[in-house]
Amino acid sequence: MQFANAVKISAPNIDGKVCVTKKKGSSSNKFGKYAGVTDNGSTNSKAEVAVCGAEGAHTTGGSETAETLKNFVSETLRGDGSKNWPTSEFKAGEPSSTTNDNANAVAKDLTKLTTEEKTIVAGLLAKTIEGGEVVEIRAVSSTSVMVNACYDLLSEGLGVVPYACVGSGMSFIGVVDGIHYTNHL
Repeated sequence: MQFANAVKISAPNIDGKVCVTKKKGSSSNKFGKYAGVTDNGSTNSKAEVAVCGAEGAHTTGGSETAETLKNFVSETLRGDGSKNWPTSEFKAGEPSSTTNDNANAVAKDLTKLTTEEKTIVAGLLAKTIEGGEVVEIRAVSSTSVMVNACYDLLSEGLGVVPYACVGSGMSFIGVVDGIHYTNHL
């Protein structure tokens, strides 16, 4: 979870917008508190959640303030992503565990960022992946060429004339960046 650590250090304002826990319903409820397993609700007097951005559903056991991506990574993902990724673990209460719930929740929060913040996130993600880089593509040009050869097959005694075609095609795709044009086959 080097990416989350990079966000925490390089862009703390973005960290505060991703995986933000909430209060469910009553204002007396606590914010969800990140934990290794969801145990959240009135039957167990806890507000512990293992899903990114989940709501706390009890007046005790939660957090006084909203928790964010850094808390999610350290408490729920155990700092290295060995638990609760991409799917959370569930004990009781809400939300129950669904396939890829954490991956979907993180992706949903990232799509809500501004264009500038998304650019920062893309750069940080590329830096934390070996050999990764960010490339902006402004326009793509595509030209397709198709060559067909068709032939009427004549056959004596048939009322229908068979017709056969064979063809070959190719596409030229180019990345356009202002004046520069790069061709790719």
